[in-house]
Amino acid sequence: MSGLQLLDDLDLAALLCSRVCHDVISPVGAIANGLEVLEEEDDEEMRKIAMDLVTRSAKQASAKLKFCRIAFGAAGSAGANIDLGEAGDIAQMFVGEEKVKLDWQAPRENRPKQEVKLLLNLMLMGMSAVPRGGVVTVAMGPNGMDVRASGERARIPEKSQMMLDGALDAEEMDARLVQIYYATRLAESAGLEIAARMDGEDVVFSARPRASVAA
Repeated sequence: MSGLQLLDDLDLAALLCSRVCHDVISPVGAIANGLEVLEEEDDEEMRKIAMDLVTRSAKQASAKLKFCRIAFGAAGSAGANIDLGEAGDIAQMFVGEEKVKLDWQAPRENRPKQEVKLLLNLMLMGMSAVPRGGVVTVAMGPNGMDVRASGERARIPEKSQMMLDGALDAEEMDARLVQIYYATRLAESAGLEIAARMDGEDVVFSARPRASVAA
């Protein structure tokens, strides 16, 4: 990460906001569509379908906002711990019925906030590595964390690898890549370093103590 170009604080805030909006716009839009049908439709069957859509989408929006609050937001006071079990429950709700299935194997224990935020961001990176669907397995131990992405044509996205290598210009940053950038900053604050590798047909994202820290 020696070549990582730091973003301006305002740019980072704006891009993270764009990322959150990207995550919640779909269910919020579905809620708006459902409410519009309820206002205009008299057919009881159509109203039932619209209400089901509103209810389901509201749950999705709530789950995504709760996830983003932990993964990107303050989620408690500075230096606070977060329950890994609670984070896993929120992550499961966030994934929901997506084509990616989540296998959360992290223990139920309190861990420093930055570590939990990093684990959730690694999970997002794992999901991006299996665009055709698959299983993302999340594990955390005393010496680091691993996210394994298994699925058809699993791969490390080229620009994600460039970001991890510090080879991406700040001008190329967008709302998708900022999530990986944010993960690298979280890792640095926790004394860790992110690595990505292929393990057979699986992609593994890991965070381990930096050599200088371990020394």
